[in-house]
Amino acid sequence: MSERYVLDLREVAETQVAVVGGKGGHLGGLSRIEGIRVPDGFCVTTDAFRRIMAEVPSIDDQLDQLSRVNPDDREAIRTLSARIRRTIEGIAIPGDLRGAITRALGRHGEQAAYAVRSSATAEDLPTASFAGQQDTYLNVVGPTAILQHISRCWASLFTERAVTYRRRGGIDHRTVHMAVVVQRMVFPDAAGILFTADPVTGNRKVATVDAGFGLGEALVSGLVNPDVFTVRHGEIVARTIAAKQRAVHALPDGGTREAAIDARRQEQPALTDAQVVRLVELGRRIEAHFGRPQDIEWCLVDDDFQIVQSRPITTLFPIPESGDQENHVYLSVGHQQMMTDPMKPLGISVWQLTAMAPMHEAGGRLFVDATRRLASPANRAALLDVVGRGDPLIRDALETVLERDDFVPSLPDAGPGGPPARGASAPIETDPAIVTGLIERSRTSIAALERDIRTKTGPALFDFLREAFEEHKRVLTDPLSMQAIMAGMEATWWLNDTLREWLGEKNAADTLTLSAPDNVTSEMGLALLDVADVIRPHPEVVAFLRGVESIEDDAFLDELAKVAGGAEARDAIESYLDRYGMRCVGEIDITRPRWRERPTTLVPVILDNVRNFEPGAAGRRFEQGRQKAREKERDVLSRLRALPDGDRKADEAKRMIDRVRTFIGYREYPKYGIISRYFVYKRALLAEAERLVEAGVLPEQEDIFYLTFQELHDVVRSHQVDDRLIQRRKDAFRSYHALTPPRVLTSDGEAVTGAYRRDDAPAGALIGLPVSAGTIEGRARVILDMGEADLEAGDILVTAFTDPSWSPLFVGIAGLVTEVGGLMTHGAVIAREYGLPAVVGVERATRLIRDGQRIRVHGTDGYVEILP
Repeated sequence: MSERYVLDLREVAETQVAVVGGKGGHLGGLSRIEGIRVPDGFCVTTDAFRRIMAEVPSIDDQLDQLSRVNPDDREAIRTLSARIRRTIEGIAIPGDLRGAITRALGRHGEQAAYAVRSSATAEDLPTASFAGQQDTYLNVVGPTAILQHISRCWASLFTERAVTYRRRGGIDHRTVHMAVVVQRMVFPDAAGILFTADPVTGNRKVATVDAGFGLGEALVSGLVNPDVFTVRHGEIVARTIAAKQRAVHALPDGGTREAAIDARRQEQPALTDAQVVRLVELGRRIEAHFGRPQDIEWCLVDDDFQIVQSRPITTLFPIPESGDQENHVYLSVGHQQMMTDPMKPLGISVWQLTAMAPMHEAGGRLFVDATRRLASPANRAALLDVVGRGDPLIRDALETVLERDDFVPSLPDAGPGGPPARGASAPIETDPAIVTGLIERSRTSIAALERDIRTKTGPALFDFLREAFEEHKRVLTDPLSMQAIMAGMEATWWLNDTLREWLGEKNAADTLTLSAPDNVTSEMGLALLDVADVIRPHPEVVAFLRGVESIEDDAFLDELAKVAGGAEARDAIESYLDRYGMRCVGEIDITRPRWRERPTTLVPVILDNVRNFEPGAAGRRFEQGRQKAREKERDVLSRLRALPDGDRKADEAKRMIDRVRTFIGYREYPKYGIISRYFVYKRALLAEAERLVEAGVLPEQEDIFYLTFQELHDVVRSHQVDDRLIQRRKDAFRSYHALTPPRVLTSDGEAVTGAYRRDDAPAGALIGLPVSAGTIEGRARVILDMGEADLEAGDILVTAFTDPSWSPLFVGIAGLVTEVGGLMTHGAVIAREYGLPAVVGVERATRLIRDGQRIRVHGTDGYVEILP
């Protein structure tokens, strides 16, 4: 017989998840750690489960039905899963399998009490815990009862919650199998949970212990509040002792019951301080063995701890690898680049190879190490000033870290790595020709890249790209380009700060920068209005676009040309894509599909523009903005001249207004240049991937997205690829979507969340950062995917973040609210360009504001009111 239906826990290796499930594998690993006591027992393997499933009539048909059900159709899932559970529980356990289980019981004590616990092959994994998805039965006595509860555990693979969890996680029901752990029952004095890292902040140096009397079920089920102990460096640093009125105890004949706790014991700690510290030491030993923070279930019996379960804490954000034991403070790149979604490995490595500063990866996101800058007092002040203007939450989080004794050491001001103090960049003339020259220089460089890359293939392509990346960084760090960007930003800051002081006016620069010249991102939004003008007169084209969901992207433009007026519409869209087709949502990740690759992404926005605007809207919008800016300039200057020393003040303000209008539009151009280059790189790499597919090295082109640039180079050179590596990367990438990247992360693993220190908003208002002045009321449209846009005039866009690809939506909305953003990020710049009241950095805005609610956006003061 090749199948092995029963394994003793001490025989089990933690790598045998496919045989004993996640829980069984962890318990096997735990039983091998010196000094860790695990209750004896055995595992009924997945071979037994497969044997039973083979006996289930029509199981394939039932699983097919289940896989077709919508994950949100709870009634259908409830009905189908209940039917499968009843069928499994009704199958008689075959004699050889029953014999293997009863022999194991004989070895461990046939009439002893046991815990019978589900152990699925997709649970307690590093990327998904599946906690609570399958069932556990305590204090089961006698072979008949144990066999019955093993059947129930098999069936629990198909509880409604387990089925829904797998469907939402994209996991095929057929790929998950159920093992069952049968362990000697422990009758504890106290029990609970130990987290070897703080589950709320993520701090890996802090452990928390939850403890109560009796069995741990009282805590897990929420029957009682636990005692909570916080331990750091072997010392209890905080404790909360709860009034524990009830406990769960085992009954002599099997099962459990709730019981009241004697009044004199209720407020006594369930553990002594010495026991808490000893338990955490055991937890650290377990954590070291498994190599990551653990969520551990423990029991205390006669002053001796027994460990009944350990699983990874999957909700913690990973820590960037530093290669040393020093303290580090990391800043999120995604919050600056308006892309907090995870990136694929190729996207991460290309960004790292083309970025101006070293970048560290964790959880599919990028971070910069700010420790050296924070260590130098002068550099620290400059960094706090710059990030504080951009995102006060980051500044507040950094100040929280700096307040802690000795976390960031102090270095002399001469220490390397600091940014120049604000305003220290060399001044340049207020000359529009500077911007024109910079744009032309960038275009020439990109044209040369496109020309020279055409003949490069194989390893030579990668050598060429390494050189192209150096040119990319040279263009990006061009001192004149940096000066032009800083000139626009500093002029904005000067106008806002100084006009507030002189005139008492908030955010005056917001109006003064309306329709500023040379802003490639705002031009992109207006240009799509011109595309709508071409399409609007052709009803057949509009009808075609409304039904476009069923058409593949590569056929879309050809099919469009076949309808009346379609050739003209296609030419307009093609022309738009020639200029802006390299853009897309999440564009800093080279692996994301570009508009040129997926032009149907633009269709909902084009249809909104056709419906909501009149012909010629683009030109009118731009001219209206320019007129408002001119009127604002005249108003500001006349009011300044009326002040004491007014002529000097007016002259200074006029110089800064000219300066901001000359340079602020260029702020968007370097990103456009980066993304233009990225599309050139991507097309060359995808052509290389196609050759690998044709050679049988890769199954599909997009597998290259799960390799780093260097790994892809190696594959092209060797024509060999590690399929398991690609699969692991795909699984990890999927798991990263469940993680929320912090703005600030320490090397202790602590996600430091800042706060707005303000008291100027009404009660109940959602606080954020004011980035574009004005107040607007309207219907909130909560949109997380630009392709699902369906906007009416007057709507307010509420979303997680906006990068430049969202700007075509901005022409059709009345206001903007985002969860991520700062004063100079793209959404803020374009909101000001278009005169949209905007508040960014509103924590959890997409969850606190419901789609369709009426809201009021206070863009000048930085808060949002939800209206009745």
